[in-house]
Amino acid sequence: MFIRCNNIENRKKRTSYLELVLFSLFFMLYTNQINSQDSIPAAVDLTEEKELNFQQFFFKALTQKSIGNYQKSIEYLESCNQILPYNATVFFEFSKNYLLLRNTLLAKEYIQRAIKIEASNIWLLKHLVKVYLKENDFKNAIETQKEIVALNPKDSNYLVRLYLRDNNYKEALNLMKVLDKQNRLSSNFKRVKENLENRKRKVLKERKVTTNNETIYKQFENNKSFTLLKQILENEHKNPEALLKYSTEGISLFPAQPYVYLINGKALNSKKEFTKAIRMLKNGIDFVIEDKMEANFYKEIAKAYKGLGNTVEEKNYLDKFKRLNK
Repeated sequence: MFIRCNNIENRKKRTSYLELVLFSLFFMLYTNQINSQDSIPAAVDLTEEKELNFQQFFFKALTQKSIGNYQKSIEYLESCNQILPYNATVFFEFSKNYLLLRNTLLAKEYIQRAIKIEASNIWLLKHLVKVYLKENDFKNAIETQKEIVALNPKDSNYLVRLYLRDNNYKEALNLMKVLDKQNRLSSNFKRVKENLENRKRKVLKERKVTTNNETIYKQFENNKSFTLLKQILENEHKNPEALLKYSTEGISLFPAQPYVYLINGKALNSKKEFTKAIRMLKNGIDFVIEDKMEANFYKEIAKAYKGLGNTVEEKNYLDKFKRLNK
C-alpha cells in the first residue's frame, strides 16, 4: 500500500514537472516570436523565482483573455510588468486586451510602447493597423501598412484594401497595376481594377437629400453617390427584387464597398439562389474591416450553406459569427 501511494506521489511530481517544462517551452517560443534578442534590456537579470512568477502570471493572463475576461487578464499583465518592465510581449498583450475592451486610446498607447522596443516587428505593426481602423483613422492605418509592406511585400493587397476603403481610388489603382504586372494581385482585386479602369468616374459632392423616396430615386439617376444608394437599399429592405437590382448596380459603381455585397448576398438568399449568394458574399468579405460587418457576412454565408443543406459549413460560419458577435 505504501509503495502504491509512493508511486502515485511520484507520478504527480513528474506530471507537475512536465507541465512546468512544457509551459517554459511555450513561453520561450511565444516571446521569441514577438521579441528579438535585444528586446529586453541587457541589465535585466531575473532570479529563478521571479522568472517562474512572471511565467505563471503571463500564462494566467493568456488564459483569462482566451475566455473573455479581459480586465482580469490586464491585472495579471500588470503583475508581469512589475516583475519585468518594458517588455514588448507584455505591452502587446495589454494592447490586445484593451482593444477587445474597445478602449482604443490605451490600446494604441501600449502597442506604440511595444513598437518603440521592436520597431520592425511586423505583428506589432499589424496590430497597430487594427487599432487605427477601430478609430476609423485610415491615414495612419495606411502609413503603418506601408511600413509592413516594406518588411513583407506579400501584404501589399491589404494596402490596396485600405486605399479603397479610404476612397483613394487613384493610389489603389496605381498599386493594383504594379501588383498585377508582378502577378501578385488577388483575383478579387483584378475584378475591382477592371471596374475602376472601365468606368469613367464622376467626382460629385454628396449633398443632403430629403427622405422623400421619389426624390431620392430621381437624385440617384443623376448623382450616383453611395449615400443615395444606401438610402435606397434601406428603403427597399423588404423588396428582394429591388435590393438585387440596386445592389448589383452598387457593386459596379462602388466595387470596394462591402455593404453592397452584403445586401446583394441577402437578396440572393431570399430568392433561394444560395450558390450565387455564397460567391457574392465571399467576394465582398475581402473588403470588410469592421468586426460587426464581418459578423453579418458570416451570418449570411451560414444561411446560404443551410439552404444548400451543407451543415458542416453552416456550423463553421455560425461559429465565426458568434465569436465576432459577442
